[in-house]
Amino acid sequence: MVKFYDREFNSRLLIGSALYPSPTIMQAAIRASRADIVTVSVRRESAGGKTGHAFWSLIRELDVAVLPNTAGCRSVREAVTTAKLARELFGTPWIKLEVIADDDTLQPDVVGLVEAASILTRDGFQVFPYCTEDLGVAMRLVDAGCRVVMPWAAPIGSAKGIINRDALKLMRDRLGDITLVVDAGLGAPSHAAEALELGYDAVLLNTAIAKAAEPVAMAKAFRLGVEAGRAAFEAGLMEARDFASPSTPVVGIPFWHAAP
Repeated sequence: MVKFYDREFNSRLLIGSALYPSPTIMQAAIRASRADIVTVSVRRESAGGKTGHAFWSLIRELDVAVLPNTAGCRSVREAVTTAKLARELFGTPWIKLEVIADDDTLQPDVVGLVEAASILTRDGFQVFPYCTEDLGVAMRLVDAGCRVVMPWAAPIGSAKGIINRDALKLMRDRLGDITLVVDAGLGAPSHAAEALELGYDAVLLNTAIAKAAEPVAMAKAFRLGVEAGRAAFEAGLMEARDFASPSTPVVGIPFWHAAP
């Protein structure tokens, strides 16, 4: 079980709802992932109309928890306003908080992120902040009241996997009582497995599944990767060594000598 604020879930895979070839494939992929939490763009829903209502109906059919996000927001004011709209639309205190600094890398504005998180937690929100792998930023988000922190593995949609393993490991070691989710940049099930092997509580994916040649099959593959990574972490991975260590002991092995 994994805990997000006051709620517990079975799946350690969170999944996005954008970019799929069709609504039918989106539903099938989410079901194949067995994810309990799905992220939804507030901007898409706030547009309203038949498209927005139809999309929301599809999400409700999945019987999952909804995590609205502030994707596309580039200022504290815009992010806070969007979060308040999300609370009205979805009736949840949860918000995946994004404040973007750069259009090319989609790197978070960490200063604005901490400010927005402080405002929202004081207003009763349960904030899931999307940030870089910087430990100092993560600590400030925790000080602001966040009980979940979501550092990236690499820039959104890059599929590079974990590019700063040491920083993510340090964050996990230092923030032992905080729920940590690797969010963005994972491109293969092995990347997700690595994040769980490091002790991260969950991963969040969208592009790697939605843009795969077979999204439903890829969703299943990521589910298995997450399960394998967590199982390995709980089993206890052996430490890497600088030198070889024989798997077969040599003590007590008989030696045959030629006759004199």
